[in-house]
Amino acid sequence: MDDVQQILKRHQYVAKASTAVMYGIMVSIAMNFFWTPGNIYSSGFTGLSQLINTLSTRYFPITIPPSIGLFMLNIPFFVLAWKQIGHQFTFFTILTVFLASFMIKAIHPVYLTHDPMICAIFGGVVNGLGTGMSLKNEISTGGLDILGIVIRRKTGRSIGTINIAFNVFIITAAGFEYGWPYAFYSAIGIVVNAKAIDFAYTRQQRMQVLIVTDHPKSVIDSIQSHMPRGITIIHNAEGAYNHNKKEILFTTISRYEMSELEEALAESDPHAFASITEAENILGHFYEHKLK
Repeated sequence: MDDVQQILKRHQYVAKASTAVMYGIMVSIAMNFFWTPGNIYSSGFTGLSQLINTLSTRYFPITIPPSIGLFMLNIPFFVLAWKQIGHQFTFFTILTVFLASFMIKAIHPVYLTHDPMICAIFGGVVNGLGTGMSLKNEISTGGLDILGIVIRRKTGRSIGTINIAFNVFIITAAGFEYGWPYAFYSAIGIVVNAKAIDFAYTRQQRMQVLIVTDHPKSVIDSIQSHMPRGITIIHNAEGAYNHNKKEILFTTISRYEMSELEEALAESDPHAFASITEAENILGHFYEHKLK
């Protein structure tokens, strides 16, 4: 059993390292093929590193490339992650940010187009998919992600306001440096980037599940063997067509667990009826897998 666990861990580490490489390539393509040619700023620390590069090029005797700026900005957050989150998490975060910085430097800009709208949209898509893929494999891309995890663990609150304020600052800087049309293009790129992350990263999306079944015990046992979810039973429901007695099960899962839910239902009651909708807000405890 221990040997199997060690093999699974090694596969997991290889998958994370491969994902870190893919993220580095994708963020470098977004930066060098789209954002730089289109004068578009990204969100978060990537956008801040672009801003530092612009300001240092224009006003300082030393130019700070985005690749170096990105890594340097993350150093204090590496320390925070090491102390507050976990060593394995921090190691892969450092690896991911290092590879992103290296790839941004190594892959030279290719000016496919200077159209700012195209550059904003495609840069956002490429970077968002890379970020979402990283998050799906439990890899942080650094920056405010780390601060968000720490604050959420300590207080249960998100840092949505901080993220919004930070990105407004980046967009405003783009307006001052390149002109206000480019601020709006950068805003479009940030929105596209967020949508692409949501498309690729489904773990944070909550789904409300209602299951109508004749075999509640077997369904509950099967679901809870696949995922750590609490289930509420509504007794004595009645079918309107043939008036058979049924039970309704209510639970909430992440979209990431959809395939496990389908597998659990197929094993326990293939004839069960399930209605699944997106949950806008959840109050109370919802189990989330902790990063190490």
